Amino acid sequence: MFERYGLGCPPLALIETLYSKKWLHERLRFWKAFRPTLLAWPFRQFLWWKESLLNWVEIDATALRHNLQGFRQAVGSRVALGAVVKSNAYGHGMLETARIAVAAKAEWLCVNNLDEALALRGAGHQEKILIMGYVPLDGLEDVVRHGLRPVVYHLETVERLDTLGRQTDTRVPLHLKIETGTHRQGILERDVPAFADTIRNAKGVVLEGLSTHFANIEDTTNHEYAERQIETFDRVTEAFRQAGCPATMRHSACSAAALLFARTHLDLARLGIAMYGLWPSRETYLSCIERGRIEIDLRPVLTWKTRIAQVKDVAEGALVGYGCTWKATRPSSIAVLPVGYAEGYDRGLSGVAHVLVRGRRAPIRGRICMNICLADVTDIPGASLEDEVVLLGSQGDETITAEQLATWAGTISYEIVARIHPGLSRVVLEVEA
Repeated sequence: MFERYGLGCPPLALIETLYSKKWLHERLRFWKAFRPTLLAWPFRQFLWWKESLLNWVEIDATALRHNLQGFRQAVGSRVALGAVVKSNAYGHGMLETARIAVAAKAEWLCVNNLDEALALRGAGHQEKILIMGYVPLDGLEDVVRHGLRPVVYHLETVERLDTLGRQTDTRVPLHLKIETGTHRQGILERDVPAFADTIRNAKGVVLEGLSTHFANIEDTTNHEYAERQIETFDRVTEAFRQAGCPATMRHSACSAAALLFARTHLDLARLGIAMYGLWPSRETYLSCIERGRIEIDLRPVLTWKTRIAQVKDVAEGALVGYGCTWKATRPSSIAVLPVGYAEGYDRGLSGVAHVLVRGRRAPIRGRICMNICLADVTDIPGASLEDEVVLLGSQGDETITAEQLATWAGTISYEIVARIHPGLSRVVLEVEA
């Protein structure tokens, strides 16, 4: 069934004889981006998937649709929704999430790199795909071939796309990233004449969009800097129009901007962390309350689970784990969990986090190892082999949120979910509201 993607390969010894290096490069690129879903595929086909897995992620399709519908109501029907599925959809599973988002009427898919875009095309997605990260010059041929939309901030890229467009008799749609204050990717205001002149005289490209990104819209309740960025973006947009190079669309709204500033909605809202039911930050939530803009009931989409691999009796005074960092102060029952920092469960959670077992909190004891961590189930009667354990999510009346894990680990919720290993199966569930 995978022959169409080049995965039904002949023996390695025949590859160089039968196929070009370019063919092999494209197939390896596809496999690199697509392999998490291919590896997870068998487990989504049968009812017994839960008994087959030790570590897995559950995706609540109902919650994802609910969040997207909330944003649709907030931004209106004129504004396109762009589902940001980069970095394995913030750990949620790129292909699984993209399928749900498109079915929920997201018109665009937004990715970081060419590999991700090609994986989406390989999975049959024909929607508009915006590549927000840098595309190497030698990858632009694939951009043209597969009808992708690159975000551009180099004249060399514009010129190469123009050449490719002329060669294929197409007008390649591109989006220019405007530097308004984040000082990452983007073209400076003083470079507008050079870009406008190049694009205006090009026959193989068309300026479809102008975009920018906010530097300090979610980490503060003071949005003066964001307001200045909005002013700069408006000014540069007008400069392109005055130079005879108007864009057909503009976009600047990330999740926080979409929640806080209606004037940033423009033509496309790029929905990332909030689409997955997580607030961009505590400050964003407070700002929404202050502005009276709590219009969306965000519902977390992801639950991360594992199973107890062993329950071990530990005597009072026994030392537990690497470095002997925890000492039992009473006879204890310790559950061995087959998950560690290699799977994305941060080592910074050692000795501070909790997991859920039988609907109750069990504290992590000792250091988190590469593939193992230990939970104290002394006060959880009946905890036993292969009991389901929730690392992130709800069980019974208890919940462990991504924000709580982030606080324990000294990071942000984005990192908690994005670092969940892509090789773990993502299982899509329809959960009743």
